[in-house]
Amino acid sequence: MVELTSAAKALWGKKTVHNDQELWLPLVAHLVDTKNVMQWLYEEWIGEGTKAIVRQNMTDEDAKKLVGFLGFFHDFGKATPAFQYKQSFPRHKDLDADIVENLTRAGFSLIRTDNRFFQRSPHPIAGEALLEFFGLNQSLGSIIGGHHGIPPQKDLSEIQFESYTSNIWGKDRDLKIQNEWKNVQKNIFQFGMSLCEYHDVKEMPDVNLNQAVILEGMLIMSDWLASSEYLNDSANIPLFPLISLDDDFDNLNMKDRYQKAINNWDLSDQWFPEEIMSVDKQYRLRFEFKPRPLQKEMSELISNAHDPGLIIIEAPTGIGKTELALTAAEQLAFKQGKTGLYMGLPTQATTNAMFTRVEKWLKNIAKEQQINPDIKLLQGKASFNKEYTSLQSTEHIYDNYYDDQEGNVVVNSWFSGKKSILSHFAVGTIDNLLLTALKQKHLFLRHLGFSNKVVIIDELHAYDSYMNSYLVKTIKWLGAYHVPVIALSATLPKVRRNDLLKAYLEGKYGCTKIEAYHDWKNNEGYPLISILDGNKLEQSNKFSTSNDEKRNINIIRFKGNEEEIINKALLEIENGGVAGIIVNTVKRAQDLARLVPEDTEALLLHSSFLSSDRENLEQELQKNVGKGAKRPKKMIVIGTQVLEQSLDIDFDVLFTDIAPIDLLIQRIGRLHRHNISRPPKLSTPTAYITGINSYGDYGKGNEYIYEKYLLMKTDHFLNGQLKVPEDVSHLVQDVYSTDTDSKIKDISEAKGKFNNHLLKSKQKAEIFQICDPKSPAQKNLFGWLNDIKTNVENDIHASACVRDIKETLEVVLLKKIDEEYFLLNGENIKEVTSEKIAGQAIRLPFAIIENASGHDKIDSTIRDLERGMQQLHTKWKNNIWLRGVLVLELDEQNTANLNGFLLKYSSKLGLIYEKE
Repeated sequence: MVELTSAAKALWGKKTVHNDQELWLPLVAHLVDTKNVMQWLYEEWIGEGTKAIVRQNMTDEDAKKLVGFLGFFHDFGKATPAFQYKQSFPRHKDLDADIVENLTRAGFSLIRTDNRFFQRSPHPIAGEALLEFFGLNQSLGSIIGGHHGIPPQKDLSEIQFESYTSNIWGKDRDLKIQNEWKNVQKNIFQFGMSLCEYHDVKEMPDVNLNQAVILEGMLIMSDWLASSEYLNDSANIPLFPLISLDDDFDNLNMKDRYQKAINNWDLSDQWFPEEIMSVDKQYRLRFEFKPRPLQKEMSELISNAHDPGLIIIEAPTGIGKTELALTAAEQLAFKQGKTGLYMGLPTQATTNAMFTRVEKWLKNIAKEQQINPDIKLLQGKASFNKEYTSLQSTEHIYDNYYDDQEGNVVVNSWFSGKKSILSHFAVGTIDNLLLTALKQKHLFLRHLGFSNKVVIIDELHAYDSYMNSYLVKTIKWLGAYHVPVIALSATLPKVRRNDLLKAYLEGKYGCTKIEAYHDWKNNEGYPLISILDGNKLEQSNKFSTSNDEKRNINIIRFKGNEEEIINKALLEIENGGVAGIIVNTVKRAQDLARLVPEDTEALLLHSSFLSSDRENLEQELQKNVGKGAKRPKKMIVIGTQVLEQSLDIDFDVLFTDIAPIDLLIQRIGRLHRHNISRPPKLSTPTAYITGINSYGDYGKGNEYIYEKYLLMKTDHFLNGQLKVPEDVSHLVQDVYSTDTDSKIKDISEAKGKFNNHLLKSKQKAEIFQICDPKSPAQKNLFGWLNDIKTNVENDIHASACVRDIKETLEVVLLKKIDEEYFLLNGENIKEVTSEKIAGQAIRLPFAIIENASGHDKIDSTIRDLERGMQQLHTKWKNNIWLRGVLVLELDEQNTANLNGFLLKYSSKLGLIYEKE
């Protein structure tokens, strides 16, 4: 074993002052910590499937050595004058002077420092340059150079030695000083090589792009973990703390330090999926019911796959696709060596509803295996979900020694911010998945997190062409990591199905040639399961269906204004029942809600409610019309698109605005969804289609939300009766296929606009997307994130990147009376928690932002909002819940003026706005 010199042990890796005590961590200690953590992650934390990606061209032992090497040498660039003479932040002059004195005592000549010049050699770049100087290949050098989240645009090693020699070796021409630094760098290099059991740098393998991305993700995670002094902010659970400046490396027991840290950090347990031997028993065990024939038959088909990749399930709403997908997740995790799950959904509302179901499923597994798996709810309002926030945190699992502490679903607080996706289990909006394709800092962590999971994509039909571009790119990368993907949809155009199948195959094998029967591209079977098994495609649409799964729905076009729609709904439920009204805009929903008589129970749900109000409304909705609900005698439920997605609710009669056929069928899936008794008048399922003025005229609002081309084709092909499941696939294919355009009168103008929008959406979406995983032009990480997308640090900005939506602002609504601030329920903000204040947030409609003065509408609106809240800004600047929050001040009538609009908030109607 190579011995470290006193000079090597004098180099610092971290330094600070805490409670007037000077603290540091020797550089070599941090390198050894990170090496130990990275090897532990490889051996114990990532699943077999992700390990297989890492060790594509090497043995398991070689892979362990390689990850150790990367962990140790990630901060090798700190062994340079550019870093060692760097000032502390915040500046502690005495600490900096004492560090320099230690370096001098260790034999380093004092050199003149210039921090501005040193900035040309950040330590990741310096480390990459030094390692390539010692002979390391570029594929691994680029990982070292990019471990702070963004790889260099190109290999910068030569320029470091040619132009910034003094940054690396102390002086341009002073050989004595250069040799001081060269000797210590050589000593650390030889020590690290010996520690990682390498004899020659030529033993290092070249890695491909997929390997490099996962290795970079592991390296960033290891570095962050090894840089965490404590598990959480309370500093009561130590991980890798700094030591007194009076202590040194020789006094550290590095093995004991690492083991204690891992024991304190790794409090949740890994899931080891087991083979499902009996589908019948599995459904009873997990869900406490016998599987429907379709569920059982599809689950058995999945169990026969040898190398399952992408599975697309197209089946009617209410058939139990969620339970089918969770069962498939266990089957695929076992086959492909994955240890977690991500469930992606269209909206925050649907994630809240789905979280309950996934958490129950996971708790069942936890009890069975006596483990404590960790979970995250990944959406902007997760902190206001009571079910999620009530889960126990990992650091408190063993607080009560005698309690039964095994078999609980927990939350690991270390998995926060950009680390959130590393949690083994997560439920969130589809945005978190689509961001896998967006160039952004620390993207590697997202790839690492998903590489270890099975991915379920719900409501596949709900994503437009812009989002679908990101989805196709994401599917390619999931294919490259052999991540099993289960995509669910009630309806799906065959073109989109085929694009996703080819994308997964291209990511996995670099080609799109699928082995299947000759006409697989035109399969219009329904229900349909498509299983990509290796490069073979198995499809089946031959399933047993019970009578309650077949429905004949009457379709009636209803031409009338809002008042006439409400009157018709009241007439339909005059003898009892629940009428659902789904419209395409918030304003139309609010107008309808105002017209419901006070003696009729009504519920309105859309996106423009405060988080707290919306959560209460969602719970009320489930309580009244959810599965097993105690239904009211008479009720009208009004909502926007939030009612069509992933909510297990049931209406006796439905009114819905015209929409593209796949979305319309999804809405109709909320009609007579459950097998329950109904008022005699409403025993036949009937859907009234509203919003049609005449053929080809659907009003400005509907045509703004949806392409007129799709509305015209839907209007043409939808007749007076919809047979489910028989008619579903044929209708969807007729509407989305260009082959049927010749049947549609006066379609050419709308078609031209539609195609133009598709092209622009695709071009716009591709601007900030990463390259394909098998791109021949991308041999390593250099330049992989060139032209990076900035300002995606919060959920609103991130959503605006992967959804074709206009950027807006989120504000907290507070009532201001006599210079005092109150919540809208009347509570003084001085008497409530910061969390509760933050929960009064709402997103401003884009129309309000767009009406702001000046070129930068967002900035102008922010300035207007900030003018009256300087006092609050000062008070909240150090509050983790409230710092940076914008407040919209309402008067006693809950109204405010902003950008030429009069805004009013009502707990019954939500946010209302009208131009002044």
